[in-house]
Amino acid sequence: MTNSEPYPNSDPRFGDPVPVGTPPRGPDHGDDRRWTRIWKVRVACTLVHIVCGLFAVVLLAHILLVIGDANPANGIARFVRGWSGAVSLGFEDLFTPEGAGARAAINYGLAALAWVGISALVTTLIRRFALPARDQDA
Repeated sequence: MTNSEPYPNSDPRFGDPVPVGTPPRGPDHGDDRRWTRIWKVRVACTLVHIVCGLFAVVLLAHILLVIGDANPANGIARFVRGWSGAVSLGFEDLFTPEGAGARAAINYGLAALAWVGISALVTTLIRRFALPARDQDA
């Protein structure tokens, strides 16, 4: 290995390796703003997926606690019940079947599905409006 070849197995078609955490650069290294924008859009979409996914997980945890007949005085059950009420999007009393487990499964399950749909919709809109047409698949 010589000084002119810092990475013995590197392919000159792909350029030099980039440290993790830095925004990707274009093949001509002259279009940094475009690649920085793509990187920021990816980060924003990831954050949207994480937040909406956490809301859906809280709703599913509430369903499991209701079906499992958890102690309502327990701290975890109170925490999950409080958060699930805050992120249920008004679905908590949409359907009123007889059993509490069925009621929670239907209503909070629909709310969890709504959060998954909201996540997909918001990330699609972010990509559509924040990226140029040629970078939609980023």
